[in-house]
Amino acid sequence: MTTLNLCRFASRAALDAALEDRLARAIAADSPSAIMLSGGTTPLPAYRALAERALPHHDGLRVLFSDDRYVPAYSPASNYHQSRPLLDALALAPSAVMRVRTELPLEAAASDYQRQLEALLSSGARIGLGLLGLGADGHTASLFGAADLERARGHLAIAVQRPDGMSGVSVTPQFLAHLAQPVFVVAGGGKSQAIERLIAQDSNLTAWRAVQGCAEVELWTCESD
Repeated sequence: MTTLNLCRFASRAALDAALEDRLARAIAADSPSAIMLSGGTTPLPAYRALAERALPHHDGLRVLFSDDRYVPAYSPASNYHQSRPLLDALALAPSAVMRVRTELPLEAAASDYQRQLEALLSSGARIGLGLLGLGADGHTASLFGAADLERARGHLAIAVQRPDGMSGVSVTPQFLAHLAQPVFVVAGGGKSQAIERLIAQDSNLTAWRAVQGCAEVELWTCESD
């Protein structure tokens, strides 16, 4: 059974500061580890603030993504592109940044990401902090509904067709089950109903269903933006 731990911050600024600190501590782990970044606008202030700091880290640090849109790596819509200031500050070797290779055909990109995730799990590295977003429609990563969850069975990554007409690649519940510290970080208007459904552990909510392989998850949100 999955336990949900709720943390409500008094303001968006307080949420951003807490996320910056949590990420900094995860990056500074003194053993080989990986962190999973999420997309969307909510974590960007923390990514940008961290990019301005000295960030010592273990040589074995790896960074991966919960999902990405099937767009060029330089596109403003790319989660990888949006995180580049942080990645550049970390100065990781290219092999340590596990991105969705959108220069490949869509299904090949999903298969390639699956192989990267398999290699990570086989390496024995601890997958510590894993950030997740929450959409107003209740989705997380690029898992938008029951059909995506069903297709995800037996996979670590899948190609998806998004409701906005774009394609993408997403990690799956099977991969999320390997995260030591999964954290939903949620802010922004229009998400109050989805937040309350997540707090209520609504079994019909895609985001809640996606983390049922996790022993514990956290939900960070704020009282105001």
